[in-house]
Amino acid sequence: MAQNNTITFYDLALSTGATISPFVWATKYALKHKGFDLDVVPGGFTGILERTGGKTERLPAIVDDGETVLDSWGIIEYLDAKYPDRPALIPHESVAATVKALDNWFWNAAVGPWMFCFCQDYRDLSLPQDHEYVTHSREKMLGRKLEDVQAGREDRLPKISAALEPLRAALGQHQWLGGSTPNYADYRIMGGILFTASVCKTPVLANDDPLRNWIERCLDLFDGLGRHPGLFPLFGLEQREGDPDLFNRAAGQGGIYKRNTGPESTRAETQRITAGMKA
Repeated sequence: MAQNNTITFYDLALSTGATISPFVWATKYALKHKGFDLDVVPGGFTGILERTGGKTERLPAIVDDGETVLDSWGIIEYLDAKYPDRPALIPHESVAATVKALDNWFWNAAVGPWMFCFCQDYRDLSLPQDHEYVTHSREKMLGRKLEDVQAGREDRLPKISAALEPLRAALGQHQWLGGSTPNYADYRIMGGILFTASVCKTPVLANDDPLRNWIERCLDLFDGLGRHPGLFPLFGLEQREGDPDLFNRAAGQGGIYKRNTGPESTRAETQRITAGMKA
């Protein structure tokens, strides 16, 4: 059992003090969901192995009453297994499968593309002692100079915003991804959004984006956990001539979101798609 209700949490932060990793952000929310206080061990990308006493060179990592637990998903499984009397992060096996699918989609649709848009800023905002590591490692990952990867982001950001319709559709029907209350699905996706907020020197979503209500509520959770002063504004992206729509203003009009309650509910669409047909 965590002594004094406190778990040691190894942070991964920029020079602004804001947490950088989407996985570390999601873990921070998960620990608060479980009701724990955090004993934060600060630091950046370099020196992780030394900070953790040789336990790991990657974060997130926590220490609970002397036991070191690694990996964002491993920490979630550990917390739910050891503290079943506290609010569940993954309340059912089906939620685990859904979160994994959602996370894979969101990483490819948004987090990865946003990283390409802000990789030079990501390096420049890191702690001075981390610049060489971030530059070398990310250029190895991305295959080009960070400046070249980031160039042209103003043309890519509208497309990333437009790709988020599945998330908008779900949150147009439900208060949280967890339903009536947040769970790890909310924290996992919000982790990617907060990662972006830590580096986005230009906005990534429109001021009136339907996601804004959910994002603002996530930021306010746990006494404003997500409202770190080192974060950049997410909202303010403007649509230019030739850009795709930043979001679908008629969202939720297809598939599972369409409700057939009888002829009156389908008549307008039937008239539209059959107009001009011979009687």
